[in-house]
Amino acid sequence: MKVLENAADEQLLIAAAQVDRARFGELYENNFRRVYAYVARRVPRRQDAEDITAEVFHEALRNLARFEWQGVPFAAWLLGIAGNRLADRWRRAGKQQEIPANDLDEAGTDAKIEENLMLFQLVDELPSDQRLVICRRFLDQKSLREVAREMGRSEGAIKQLQFRALQNLRMRIRSRHV
Repeated sequence: MKVLENAADEQLLIAAAQVDRARFGELYENNFRRVYAYVARRVPRRQDAEDITAEVFHEALRNLARFEWQGVPFAAWLLGIAGNRLADRWRRAGKQQEIPANDLDEAGTDAKIEENLMLFQLVDELPSDQRLVICRRFLDQKSLREVAREMGRSEGAIKQLQFRALQNLRMRIRSRHV
């Protein structure tokens, strides 16, 4: 694995991979562990983590030509793809999961499941930068500083994105309950 010295090195590597897909291997090697760790913390089985990680890199390679460098680490784009893959999987699992009424231990379990599914859908509908901040802060439980470093932004900008995302979610939840 080649360690990239700085963002300019990463930008050059991305540009090279956009011209010659064979160069994508270096991007894969530099980011695999991070993407796999992110996914593995969110799924119960190793096989699922491997499958989703593979899907992330397949999608990244397929869409690499459309990637535009904005100074944010390439890993942030990959983790955004991973978040989308996980949300898709959770959504499919939620639709497939049926709980017989006699198996419910507590009243309101169905409502709680529906609330969680609605929240996943609403987070998935947020603009990508807001969705990424929400996922990093509340799913990954990362600090503002960690998220800011990962996204290449100031802590103040991350606070603002988080504030807007939470405001956006509150508004959407209210509009669904009206």
